[in-house]
Amino acid sequence: MIVLETDRLVLSRFSVDDAEFILGLLNEPSFLENIGDKGVRTLEGARNYLLGGPIDSYERFGFGLYLTTLKESGVPIGTCGLLKRDSLDDADVGFAFLPAYFGEGYATESAGAVVAYANRMLGLSRIVSIVSPTNSTSIHVLEKIGLRYDRPVRLSEDGDEISLYSIDLTQG
Repeated sequence: MIVLETDRLVLSRFSVDDAEFILGLLNEPSFLENIGDKGVRTLEGARNYLLGGPIDSYERFGFGLYLTTLKESGVPIGTCGLLKRDSLDDADVGFAFLPAYFGEGYATESAGAVVAYANRMLGLSRIVSIVSPTNSTSIHVLEKIGLRYDRPVRLSEDGDEISLYSIDLTQG
């Protein structure tokens, strides 16, 4: 199911049929380094990740991470969407792309569209994002779509300190 489209991209809900793609994405060195190891190593694990993550999120919150494909070819290139983390009050915009598509503006295009969708269609007034303080590429994307550094956070007591970025969507 298509959620939104941009000039070059289509963002749609994941299904278990996307397990092969998600298996590859979650095991990319850049994903492991910047986002973390989700422990998904098999197609079965990828299906379970999709069912317990994005697909469950659509049912529980009405949003989640979306499969991001090139509009022209239908080729899947990454994921972008909203997460609701127990440790954060607000929805969190997140994105990850295959390295072959880095530097093309897809993260900025999709994340900007997701933030606008969150406000316009979901009625959310504040969006946050978490990022490693050393991930300058993702920080640049967040700043480009209007998020600003808010404060350091830990998602768990023993977790690493990461940076929280936010945007108040009630400010015109």
